Amino acid sequence: MLHTLRANSVALFRHIGAFLLLMAEAARGPIYDVATYRQNLARQMRQIGVESLPIVAVAAAFTGGVTTEQTIYQMRYPLIPESTIGAIVVPSVILEFGALITAFILAGRVSARIAAELGSMRIGGQIEALDVMGVSAAGYLVLPRVLAGLLTFPLLYVVASTVGSAAGLGIAAASGDVTTTQFLAGARSFFTGFMAVYGLVKATVFGFLITAIPCYVGFNADGGARGVGRSATRAAVGACVFVLVADYLLALLML
Repeated sequence: MLHTLRANSVALFRHIGAFLLLMAEAARGPIYDVATYRQNLARQMRQIGVESLPIVAVAAAFTGGVTTEQTIYQMRYPLIPESTIGAIVVPSVILEFGALITAFILAGRVSARIAAELGSMRIGGQIEALDVMGVSAAGYLVLPRVLAGLLTFPLLYVVASTVGSAAGLGIAAASGDVTTTQFLAGARSFFTGFMAVYGLVKATVFGFLITAIPCYVGFNADGGARGVGRSATRAAVGACVFVLVADYLLALLML
């Protein structure tokens, strides 16, 4: 058992070191064609951000609605003011659900796609071909995807938080238990600028993890078509796990 634990620990640190080396190589990779890089970045931002907007908005709306219904159910006591519902729902969406739900959706949608794309290129020899031509494969393939995640995920978080809070307000008003004025009064009473800053920091970290981890997994894919499938699954699961770890660490450090 100790031997297995030691071997797993060594493998983990080896992967962490290889991951950091890949990110460093991507960051310092020379840019030979600025126009091509700009087009690649724009394409990745569209695929990661714009095409994810509908599902993120739908998930955020249902999350805000369910959170409101559960809060109303638990707060049906005469001594608790109705404004408490808004004071619980809106901070919960901004501090936690807006970023976390978006991260899980993108981990399944984006991380698997990135790992499958790069895994197919690795197995098909396209990455080696870029290196032979003198083009930094890490800089050309990894950097635009990571930058796209860093730029678009905070915007998706803002959309998710806004839609989730609005859905919570609508459900609260429709329930008849809380008026719009009471809900907004509770939300304003507990809202601080730090909540938005904290949420944006989380979104930026999550955006990095959701794009960088599948880039590493796809870059090191092997085993043919079956290996590509394994890489996609491993990337999605790994992104979810590291998002949860980062969520806990950020809460520990910033709250």
